[in-house]
Amino acid sequence: MNILIAEDDPVSSYMLETTLTKWGYDVIVANDGELALQALQQKDAPQLIILDWMMPNLDGIELCKRLREDPAKQSTYIILLTAKSDKKDVVIGLDLGADDYITKPFDSEELRARVRVGARMVELQQTLADRITQLQDAIANVKQLQGILPICSHCKKVRDDQNYWQQVESYISKHTDAEFSHGICPDCFEKITKTQIEALKHRMRRDTKY
Repeated sequence: MNILIAEDDPVSSYMLETTLTKWGYDVIVANDGELALQALQQKDAPQLIILDWMMPNLDGIELCKRLREDPAKQSTYIILLTAKSDKKDVVIGLDLGADDYITKPFDSEELRARVRVGARMVELQQTLADRITQLQDAIANVKQLQGILPICSHCKKVRDDQNYWQQVESYISKHTDAEFSHGICPDCFEKITKTQIEALKHRMRRDTKY
């Protein structure tokens, strides 16, 4: 999984990058909010970011707000990194879009636990998004026949909306994705086909005599 670190302090940034890389994550580093925002606009941008509260150009709180206003970034998991330990500040950060927070100086085990939670959330959201896409595709491809179909009781032709009569398989093929392969059912074979075969054999035997 890719993780973006947005942190202007070089020491803190290095420690985060080294620690996350050691745990097997692919890390992208931005040293201010503007660069972080640019990185998040790229194709295959990280879905989990560790975001410093205080940064030049664009701080973490403003970046949170912009990401939450972007429909394409609603699922981005944001861990706010802050030296502010007052609960009021933490609440402000969470209210403005952060999913979690870590206080500086960070504890490596706490960081590991919070990143794991974020990674699980990103994976669950991606799985859900994939299933929604599959469902939407399935719904788009399904055409259903609804209502009452006028059908001839004798020849079984169906009358369409333009008052034309057509074979039932033609009507269904036009209004659904179904395809037909023709065959003969046992009842029709006994009633029609077998009778025709017997008549043909009888005619052939009669013609042979003469």
